[in-house]
Amino acid sequence: MTASATTVAVPRRSRLVTQLWFQVLLATLAGILLGWANPALAVKMKPFGDAFINLVRMMIGPIIFCSVVHGVAGMNDMQRVGRVALKALGYFLAITIVALVIALLVVNLWRPGAGMNIDASAIDTREISGYTAQAREQSVSQFLLNIIPNTFVGAFAQPNVLQVVLVSLLFAFALSMAGERGRPVLTIIEGLSGIFFRIVGFIMWTAPLGAFGSIAFTVGRFGTGSLWSLAQLILEFYFVSLVFVFLVLGAVARWAGVSLWRLLRFIRDELLVVAATTSTETVLPRIMQRLRELGCDESVVGLVIPTGYSFNLDGTCLYLATVVVFLAQATNTPLDLTHQLTLLAVLLVASKGAAGVAGAAFVVLAGTLGSLGSVPVASIALVLGIHRLMAEALTFVNLVGNSVATIVVSKWEGALDSEALQARVGLPKRTKTTGSLGSAD
Repeated sequence: MTASATTVAVPRRSRLVTQLWFQVLLATLAGILLGWANPALAVKMKPFGDAFINLVRMMIGPIIFCSVVHGVAGMNDMQRVGRVALKALGYFLAITIVALVIALLVVNLWRPGAGMNIDASAIDTREISGYTAQAREQSVSQFLLNIIPNTFVGAFAQPNVLQVVLVSLLFAFALSMAGERGRPVLTIIEGLSGIFFRIVGFIMWTAPLGAFGSIAFTVGRFGTGSLWSLAQLILEFYFVSLVFVFLVLGAVARWAGVSLWRLLRFIRDELLVVAATTSTETVLPRIMQRLRELGCDESVVGLVIPTGYSFNLDGTCLYLATVVVFLAQATNTPLDLTHQLTLLAVLLVASKGAAGVAGAAFVVLAGTLGSLGSVPVASIALVLGIHRLMAEALTFVNLVGNSVATIVVSKWEGALDSEALQARVGLPKRTKTTGSLGSAD
């Protein structure tokens, strides 16, 4: 008995230490501790985080290409591709409206910026000049043109997921129309997909180091000073993020037969990496693989996740609506109902231009203020110091939102393995009470 108990206990400890989520958690705590104890040294850890993000980024193009091509070309039904895309975009639009409405309601009730009385003309704008310059270049036509790469190969060299999706769909359509002559190519792509996912597995071994470097830099660079001065905004944003995830996404997940708690536990590795790096891009290949493990069809995953990274950014919507109204309150800029409805319409479009890369939401924020023309653009300097702290919440919401969206569209399309889903993240089955209680009556 003693020997067997010992052999059982040792593997349990070993399994905990070797699990990615536990390693990332320890690395994150170590980074926070270093940032607090030695800020100067912590700031120098940034290259570790950057290196990890770049390693993952180099795999995003090949992973999306192989997944989309293999999934779409394997369908042999191009009408279904269009149907899945329309269902996904319809869902994205509906959930975006809900997110914006909730964010506007909560920030107007909480009023975190009231009483700050900031004079926008006295704000130093040197640190935000880079963001405002990028924002001036953003427009609807420019966004659409950016989807088209200069060359086919060039799509894989730019950090633009939609460019890769475009060339992948074109390749998949052509490959599907090639019929039997295209079968060998499809087989090669299927093999390459497995190889690329294996490479991603190797890269994820460095996730703890990347998490350590990113979080150490954040704490060391920004410290706790900005945290305390803008604590109300941070608390309000984390609150609205939790409300959206557990009430809205929780209800949608339940409709799809998914336990949100079990889903969060299933993707905990990815959530911790995202929290530390403040970029959902770092787990894009992994989350595609995890959703396929849940029973979502490869073709649906290949379409919904990459497009969701540009068109289904629930957390970014919450962030933009919250911060714009906060800045209006802080600078005593009046925003009546008409202004806020206009803001909702602007954000409905502007939020679609924010990719899952760290810092993109801040550029879109500058562009949104420029479009409105009422809230001073210079006021975004107020939230520059706490942007990364807020980004931890918005990227968390973005990742959960896209995971739920993929499951919903898969179920909607009838492309979901219900048994696999139930086994891993399904709602607990209710047991019918029979026997003694019934017979006692």
